[in-house]
Amino acid sequence: MTIEQWDEFVQRLGREWGGPVAVDVFAPSLAADAAGRSAYANYLRQAASPGAAIDIMSMNGEIDVSAALPAIRVPTLIVHRAGDRLIEIAQARYLAAHIRDAQLRELAGEDHTWIAGDGDAIVDEIELFLTGTRRDVEPDRVLATVLFTDIVGSTERAASIGDRHWRDLLEQHRAMVRRKLGEFRGREIDTAGDGFLVAFDGPGRAVRCAGAIAADAAGLGLEVRAGLHAGECELMGDKLSGLTIHIAARVAALASPGEVLVSSTVKDLVAGSGLRFAERGSSVLKGVPGTWQIYSLQH
Repeated sequence: MTIEQWDEFVQRLGREWGGPVAVDVFAPSLAADAAGRSAYANYLRQAASPGAAIDIMSMNGEIDVSAALPAIRVPTLIVHRAGDRLIEIAQARYLAAHIRDAQLRELAGEDHTWIAGDGDAIVDEIELFLTGTRRDVEPDRVLATVLFTDIVGSTERAASIGDRHWRDLLEQHRAMVRRKLGEFRGREIDTAGDGFLVAFDGPGRAVRCAGAIAADAAGLGLEVRAGLHAGECELMGDKLSGLTIHIAARVAALASPGEVLVSSTVKDLVAGSGLRFAERGSSVLKGVPGTWQIYSLQH
């Protein structure tokens, strides 16, 4: 059965059953995804023939178990998505109210079919119900070299040349930085004001990129300071967080205009790369435990 045949089938099933059963009702999160719709249709094909499906759905529509609910004496978990387009959440609440000591878990989402949407959330609730505990999920972590850049004296510069000229200059700077990120394979994580937060999978490229940004910024009449640190970061979608980010920001704050500073971690990682550094002494980084050795990139 093709996707088109499946759509025709569910429309016919809806007419015979007396209600909507198309994929945008059963699994709306898959409705705009051709691959998802195809997989869902394949799942249904393996479950029952079209004729059997119509008979089963018709039978289900005629079953009324309300009178039997008070007789249930076993622990009961009811899991229902609050936005379910096929069966309203009120039905789940009715079950919970009429089954002794039943537990109702209302989850986010519109899908009726459990295999669509956030299936892990359903499994987590079942695990908690059966075991009494919920597993702590270890967040995804990645090893990255993090670069912070910042334009020195940007407020004063904007005041001296005017807002319009400053916007033009800032756009030139941002375009230049992004060209360098493409050249050195850096990933832009965030842009705040005139600064950049960038992640690299190689510390050598990160340091060289920082040096190139500082040099090219000088050609625009700007002074950029940069700081780098390498370590594990917590991955949150496309964003990064964690102590590594804070350390890189603190290192950048120590840099003088036009200077690139790195932590001892970065310096050790690029040993043998040909990059040269000068000692900048030890520093206490605000909010970060311990004392840190800082080094300045030499051009």
